[in-house]
Amino acid sequence: MLIVIDIGNTNITMGIYHQDQLIGTYRLTTKFQRTSDEYGFMLLSFLSASSISADDIQDIIISSVVPKINYSFTNCIKKYLHKNPIFIGPGVKTGIDIRIDNPSTLGADRLVDAAGAYYTYGGPCLVIDFGTATTYDVVSEKGEFLGGATAPGIGICATALSSQAAKLPEIEIQKPERVIAKNTIKSMQAGVFFGYIGQTEYLIKQIKKEYQQDMKVISTGGLGRMIAKETDFIDIYDADLTFKGLKIIYDKTKKNLYEKQGL
Repeated sequence: MLIVIDIGNTNITMGIYHQDQLIGTYRLTTKFQRTSDEYGFMLLSFLSASSISADDIQDIIISSVVPKINYSFTNCIKKYLHKNPIFIGPGVKTGIDIRIDNPSTLGADRLVDAAGAYYTYGGPCLVIDFGTATTYDVVSEKGEFLGGATAPGIGICATALSSQAAKLPEIEIQKPERVIAKNTIKSMQAGVFFGYIGQTEYLIKQIKKEYQQDMKVISTGGLGRMIAKETDFIDIYDADLTFKGLKIIYDKTKKNLYEKQGL
């Protein structure tokens, strides 16, 4: 079995693959203060909930954009699963040709999503990840990562609104019945929710215009389902896109290793 892990700024998500089937997913909040033992206990608890033994795990592959906790996470895996995890980075075979000014600056999460979208749905494609930040990335028909745009995530927008205006409260992000509301909370929800849909549609339209071609639009991320349901500009919402990308990259990395060893 294979464990795939995505360490993000807000959440850490984990998936377990048995061959090519995703059989379990888990989520916990990202906290810098956790020790390797705390991560280890959580990891073992997730495995236990799926009736899986640590001995059943063959490999672990990780995408991380939070370097501060990589050390603790690596130690937890070595101590409790007795494995050396694979981190997305230099030397890992991704199958995506990165065509940006400085390829080393590309976030591992964006690279993984690009691989998941391209090898699952084909190219050219536009990959949108609605996470802490919302990223819009273009992958060509040949599997080239051509670049992207980064916007504040919908959660950041809502938090900024309440934290920077003394009389505005914190709100739950949800779709209100109307754009024009009759109370403060509904008016904030309308501005954040419908405004974000407007931003999403405009950026998709402009990206297609810049590349002068149509492309499949694939979205993922925590709040992506809510946005995708409200617009025809998004073709596919795939909650497991990052897990799929990690599994695809793992398979390519192992195949490349076996070929080098002549196996």
